[in-house]
Amino acid sequence: MNRLKATVISMVLATTAFAQGVIDVHSHLITPEFVSSLEKEDRLMDEGFPLPKYDVESHLKWMDEAGVETSVLTLAAPQPQSPTIIRKCNEAAALIKKEHPSRFMFCAALPLPNVDAAVREAIYALDTLKAEGIKLATNVQGQYLGAPELDALFAVLNERKAVVILHPHRPEPVNKQVMQQTPLAMQEYLSETTRAVSNMISRNVLARYPNVKVVVPHCGAYLPLAVPRMKSLTPVMQANKMVGEIDWEANLRALYYDLAGAHSPEVIRMMLTITTPDHLLYGSDYPYVAPQVLTQSLARMKKYLSTEPDLAPYKEMILWKNAKWLLGLTGEKTSAEPAATNMIVRIAEIEVYPQYLQEYLAFANEVDRLSVEREPGVVCLYPMQSADDSTQIRILEIYASDEAYQSHLKTDHFLKYKQGTLHMVKSLKLPTMRPLDPETMKLIFKKQK
Repeated sequence: MNRLKATVISMVLATTAFAQGVIDVHSHLITPEFVSSLEKEDRLMDEGFPLPKYDVESHLKWMDEAGVETSVLTLAAPQPQSPTIIRKCNEAAALIKKEHPSRFMFCAALPLPNVDAAVREAIYALDTLKAEGIKLATNVQGQYLGAPELDALFAVLNERKAVVILHPHRPEPVNKQVMQQTPLAMQEYLSETTRAVSNMISRNVLARYPNVKVVVPHCGAYLPLAVPRMKSLTPVMQANKMVGEIDWEANLRALYYDLAGAHSPEVIRMMLTITTPDHLLYGSDYPYVAPQVLTQSLARMKKYLSTEPDLAPYKEMILWKNAKWLLGLTGEKTSAEPAATNMIVRIAEIEVYPQYLQEYLAFANEVDRLSVEREPGVVCLYPMQSADDSTQIRILEIYASDEAYQSHLKTDHFLKYKQGTLHMVKSLKLPTMRPLDPETMKLIFKKQK
């Protein structure tokens, strides 16, 4: 009887998980071969803390309890030195995916710093094992992402339109005394991530290989602070011939961000200063955090994504829709004809720094005009300026559906506006409104035909 009860509960939990459809893009695989190889190399403590235990059954149990439908597996740190071990780990991940379809995906590890071997493994993993993407460490033995020799690898990834999931590894070289005083996960991992992404941006890697999409872990690390600083210093660096031209729009457009770690409404708002809502993804960091803590963390995220007015429109996008699109589980979003019951209606409340007002207005007028002209699902984007305070801008936004809105966020003209005006906007609120009389809204649109 107890076994039957447990089975029923498990089925109910699994059904709940599938109904919610949460996709976790940040979880780790720790195989016996991986652990044995690190033991032989005397590297089990390379990252300053022990590897957690891992087994598929426990992972599935947590997923069912928390309401996670699918987890994307990546190999934990540190990087094995043996290409043979990396191949075995990738094949183990492929087998887990095969045995548990729809529950697991994986991004394959590569035997860097050997670029030729990494290219071969990437082709095998993507073409034969059908990996959803590639996992890259911020550095392997001091070879940082953005290094010129990695261009050959990125060319292959670009041909295959690969998704790349980044993860910080121990910096090289490392100050062991500092690492003991402040463990890597507390600070240096954030620096590592920021360092690697900044290095790619400074060499225009993501602009030169535009089909590669990169998932940045841990709420973007320090990038919301680093990107504005990099932008402001770029002219000085260019004048001293330290960097070349940087296509900021193209580089930032390639970056997606998981919310593993210390997520909060405040953190998400800060991330939205450098990206758009369709580039945010849920991540757990399983099994590095206790399952009960992860369950509570996900419940807290669902709560504030439901109750914070400016974030509520993005709840499903963050929890599963963005990941589904990124990982190829659904096609391009298409716009629909206006249906008042499905419409998204909001009045964007924007305050602009006075010194940028005229430049901002030019950006706003352009994106509004192009959106209405080119996107059938954009019913209305109507910018207005306060008569009492010219820095107060209000934009009436009406989208035919959530799909139309999400499609709008991916357009070149919106991304140009978003990235071009980040430093101009002092504050932004996006309260979603509910039409009191949807039938009258239909009449309004018919009247304009």
